[in-house]
Amino acid sequence: MANIQIRKYRDEDSEAVRDTYTMGMSEHVPSSFMHMLKQPPTQMVLMCIFCALITSSKSFLLPILAVTLVLAGARQLVVHVFNRHIDTSLSNDLKNISETYLKQKDSCFWVAEFDGVVVGTAACLPAENAPACLELKRMSVRRTHRRMGIAKALCRTVAEFTRERGFAAVLLVTSVVATDAQKLYEDMGYKKIRQFVIPELAGKIMNFTLIEYRLDLQREGKSE
Repeated sequence: MANIQIRKYRDEDSEAVRDTYTMGMSEHVPSSFMHMLKQPPTQMVLMCIFCALITSSKSFLLPILAVTLVLAGARQLVVHVFNRHIDTSLSNDLKNISETYLKQKDSCFWVAEFDGVVVGTAACLPAENAPACLELKRMSVRRTHRRMGIAKALCRTVAEFTRERGFAAVLLVTSVVATDAQKLYEDMGYKKIRQFVIPELAGKIMNFTLIEYRLDLQREGKSE
């Protein structure tokens, strides 16, 4: 950690922050596609298409081509969902980070620098549905700089910021395919409190589940 610095966001960090977020989100496309393929409804649809076409055409070629096209379409659906989510985020809070996080009460945005280069991000703001909590958002570390303790340092920074302002807990939401993130949060003391499928149609088709975690700072403080 000697060459790593956690500091508040500056406006000149904007491009690096947006790139870090975009790359981090895009990494989840392959695992999300595999998640969708593992769902029983998806497997049933593929099997029905294959069986119906092989029965009617008496040929292996047509059903194989049809299933391949369906798989290609399914992957494009996953790419579309992620691209839309990325575009929405870049057009909302990540469009003007200073205004969204640094100029608002009980909000902040941090970057992790390694040898002067931004390689990680984290932010927090008041949770919409839990007035006594702050929500951790935009946690991302570039793949080339993982396993260096950066994500844990960012988590601790958010927890300390939250504790200093008298909030009871930190909340966050991550996805079912982000297994490394889940392990990180659980190692940091976060507890899983609920799971839910994304309500949009594409999310239901993919059975894409989100997981909400909570870090109780009062309980954490008593155990330290």
